[in-house]
Amino acid sequence: MRKMKTHTATRKENKKVAAWLANKAIQAGEDVKGFDLAVLDVSNVFHLSDYFVIISGRSDRHVQGIVNKIQGALEQNGIKPLSIEGFDKAHWVLMDYGDVIVHVFYDRAREIYDLESLWVNARKVDAKQEFKNAKAAA
Repeated sequence: MRKMKTHTATRKENKKVAAWLANKAIQAGEDVKGFDLAVLDVSNVFHLSDYFVIISGRSDRHVQGIVNKIQGALEQNGIKPLSIEGFDKAHWVLMDYGDVIVHVFYDRAREIYDLESLWVNARKVDAKQEFKNAKAAA
């Protein structure tokens, strides 16, 4: 008799995949000098996603470069975004990967929208610590 997965077990597996995806996005953003990185675990306050990855760029071109690098890195692993919004103006680009939503901001726009304060009930993640085993988990 085949054992059925429980919702909790499936959720844990999905969270591991989301951590791997978030880590890949972080690495790609850092590769092109994205800065002021923040990761929020929104899974307990926003049930459509597990993580928000927030990263800043110094200009609209820099923001577009960060987005292109993240998109390329994930596509190399067969992962395509559900949608990308705001690329043309590049003040706030939202990359929707389902369980992970990547927000790439022009640094001045990030100060205005202040997502970290808006999502104050989300847990702030130390990405280097929490995702250090993300490669092995996924």
